[in-house]
Formats: sequence, structure tokens, C-alpha cells
Amino acid sequence: MKIDVLSLFPEMFDGPMKQSIVGKAIDNNVLDLKLTNFRDFTTDKQNHVDDYPYGGGAGMLLQAQPVFDALEAVQKESNTKGKVILLDPAGRKFDQKVAEEFANEEHLTFICGHYEGYDERIRELVTDEVSLGDYILTGGELGAMVMIDATVRLLPEVLGNKESAPGDSFSNGLLEYPQYTRPADFRGMKVPDVLTNGNHKLIEEWRQKESLRRTLERRPDLLKDIQLSKQQVEWLADIKSEK
Repeated sequence: MKIDVLSLFPEMFDGPMKQSIVGKAIDNNVLDLKLTNFRDFTTDKQNHVDDYPYGGGAGMLLQAQPVFDALEAVQKESNTKGKVILLDPAGRKFDQKVAEEFANEEHLTFICGHYEGYDERIRELVTDEVSLGDYILTGGELGAMVMIDATVRLLPEVLGNKESAPGDSFSNGLLEYPQYTRPADFRGMKVPDVLTNGNHKLIEEWRQKESLRRTLERRPDLLKDIQLSKQQVEWLADIKSEK
């Protein structure tokens, strides 16, 4: 996968994007990550990338010209367009389904904004407008890092265990079940017996039930959006009856 990032602060990506899973993906040539400062594409001597909004108002807006020219240069170099993602509070909310969608693409380009907002014409460039959540950050860089991390870890050969991603919270619409490691008894807090008895069928049933239980307790809204199996419906009824 190739990922381009257009940002005024590309140095913000140098540390986080070279560590852990993303860093390994780059080292193993699974990911080609390129950072472009669109300030390098300004046409005035002062390298301005922002200006006052027409009609007045607070703050400054990113100008269209540097972003247009930077994106055209990036796409010409890579000889592909792919998805162009604008980090914007007005966009659809990023979640696991969006990460899975992005992971199926060969080329992603993230446009990270700053200041008060964008010249509206920049939206003509993009295929997707995405928001990290219902809050405002100083710029789009942190949001892009989160989206890149969530996307890259879904690529084949990135995670060490191919079963890790499908078991993650939200991958099947539910929160992940509780997990434990050694010792089996830590300060009187014991691992559930079912996990130590070696019966894989019972372990899988326990995990599915606890996944349902945790979702019901912490994110019941998620249950409205997924199609439960007949067995899951029965388990959920049992969990509710326990209360």
C-alpha cells in the first residue's frame, strides 16, 4: 500500500509512524509512506498557505492553490490517484468499517488541515471527508496518524498473528471479550476456570458470551446495528436475565 500525507507539519509523523506496527510495515516494504509539506508549493515569496475569508469572519483559511499543486505533484509521481481523504469535522465518523474499507485500497492520500478551515474549493479534490470524532483538534495530523495506524494493521502480513485483527473490538460489531495471561492467580484475582481447562469449544462459547456481555454493559448501542445469530440471541437473553 502507498500512503501520501499532505501536511504543514510532516515532522509530526517522523516518530509515531516509524514505530511499532506501522514502522515494521514500512521496513518490510508492505507500506510506502510519503510525507509532503504543501507549503513547498506556494507561489508567493512569503510562502503563505492561508488567507482571510471572503465576507469576513474569524480565523484564516487554507488556500486552494498550494493544496491543489501538492496533490497534483504527488499523483503525478505515483501515477495513481486512489482515495483522497480530507480530515474534516464535517466528514463521516471514522470507525473500524472505514478502516477496513481503506485497507482494501492501493493508494491513500490524507490532506491535513490547519487554521480555521479550508477554502471550499479544496473539497473538489477529495473522494472522502472523514472525522475522527465529535471534537476539534488543532490540525488533521493526529487524526491522520490514527487512521493510518488503524488501516495499516489490517493489511496482510502486518500483524504477527493473522487471527489478531478479526478478534479485535468492533471487527464483528461487538466489543472484545476479556483476556488474561500468566499467572493464573494474581493477588487473589483468578483467571476463569474455563480458560485453563483446555476445552476449546467451551472457551469459544465463553468468549462469545463475554463479548456480548461487555457490549451490553458498555456499548449497548452497538447491538442495534448488528445481526445476531440465534445462539447469540439466546446467550444475550441469558445475560440479561442474570441482572
